[in-house]
Amino acid sequence: MMAETPRASSAICTYTNDAIYVRDKSLVDELIGEVTFTQMMFFQIMARLPSPTEVKIVDAVLVTLLEHGITPSAIATRLTLMSAPESLQGAVAAGLLGVGGTFLGTMQGAAELIDEMMRADDGVSAAAERIARRHRESRTPLPGFGHNLHRPDDPRTPKLFAVARDAGVSGDHIAALQALGDAVDRVYGRHITINATGAIAALLSEIGIPVDVMRGFAVITRAAGLVGHIKEERENPAARALWDAATHAVEYSGSALSDRT
Repeated sequence: MMAETPRASSAICTYTNDAIYVRDKSLVDELIGEVTFTQMMFFQIMARLPSPTEVKIVDAVLVTLLEHGITPSAIATRLTLMSAPESLQGAVAAGLLGVGGTFLGTMQGAAELIDEMMRADDGVSAAAERIARRHRESRTPLPGFGHNLHRPDDPRTPKLFAVARDAGVSGDHIAALQALGDAVDRVYGRHITINATGAIAALLSEIGIPVDVMRGFAVITRAAGLVGHIKEERENPAARALWDAATHAVEYSGSALSDRT
C-alpha cells in the first residue's frame, strides 16, 4: 500500500471575506499602521517580529545596499526601460537579475565562510588561515573581500561594525570575519579590505538570518534603488548615452568591414 502524500501547506497567509491574516496576525488590526516595513519584512521572512536590535541591523543593511551608482544592475534597468518604457516592473526585474556572486550578492559566499569558521573543530583562527590559503592557492575570488574603488579600506565596513556594536549584538560572527581579514592579509602578503557585503554577511549572521536567504535582502533594497533610477531616467534620460558609450567602447572584431576595403 502506497504511503499517502502529505498535503501541501503554507503558514504565511490566509483570508476570509472580511479579514486577511499574515502568519496568524490580522493584517488590518495588528499590522497596518502598527509595524514598519522593516519589521513586516522580517516578520514575513523569519516568522516572528524582530527585536529593536534586529531592526537596527536590518535597517543598516538595507540602507547600505540600496544605491551604488551606475553599476551593472542600474545600467540594465535603464536600458530595459528605454527599450520597454511601459514596463517599470520589467526594468526593475532586469536590474535585479544582476544580484549575484560578483556584485551585490556576495554576502552569501562570505556568510558561508563565516559559518565554516564558526563550526571548525580546530577554532576560528585555524579555519581562517585555512580558508585564506585555500583561496590564495586556487586563485579564486574571496567573497566579502576587496573593492575596485575603496582602497585601502571600504569606509562602509567600520560603520556597519559600529552599528552592530552599538545595537548590542554578540559580535562573534564579526570577530570571525575580522580574524579571516587578518589571515588574508598575512597569506596574501598585502592588505585586502573587508568590503560592505562581507560586513553585511557578518551582521546578518549575528541576528540569525539563514545563509541561503541573505541575498534576498539585497534584492529587496535594490528594487527600491532601481525605482529611483527609473524615475531619474524618465526625467533626465541617460540610457542612450550608455548605449552609445558601449557601442564606441566595444569594437567589432570580425573581418566583414576589412574585406570590403
